[in-house]
Amino acid sequence: MRLAVISDTHLSSPDERFAGIYERYLAPADMLLHCGDMVGAQLYHFLCAHPHFFCVRGNCDQYILDHDVPQSMTRELPLACGGALSFGMAHGWGERSTVWRRVYDLFPWVDLVCYGHTHRREFTEFEGTRILNPGSVAEGSLTLLDVADDGALSCQFVDL
Repeated sequence: MRLAVISDTHLSSPDERFAGIYERYLAPADMLLHCGDMVGAQLYHFLCAHPHFFCVRGNCDQYILDHDVPQSMTRELPLACGGALSFGMAHGWGERSTVWRRVYDLFPWVDLVCYGHTHRREFTEFEGTRILNPGSVAEGSLTLLDVADDGALSCQFVDL
């Protein structure tokens, strides 16, 4: 299973560059995760075309929708081995060097924590939990995360 993980697009609506990124990297993914700061409702609606799109609200997401975009979420991905990979996602807040820890503290029981806000790529492990920041699409970064049948994770940072 492939997850495309993005954050900090900072677009009010999809432009030609972003539409190309979507077609090449995001649309083919089995699941699309956005860690906040989409900025505009038109971009949100564009991303909703993906059949497995999940997102959280960032600090720059002030647009109005007919429903709430959550501040954080958790999900489980069924694995071929019969288990599941759990992940938690939130945008993040506060001092940039410790954003990962504040987001991790929201759900320390999950297998994978995804966050944004800092615009800095990161893929590390803390107390058995993998922690991922895909960087910022606005600054030329996204992440493709391959999940093996046994839940092992392989991370590829993509320069845009």
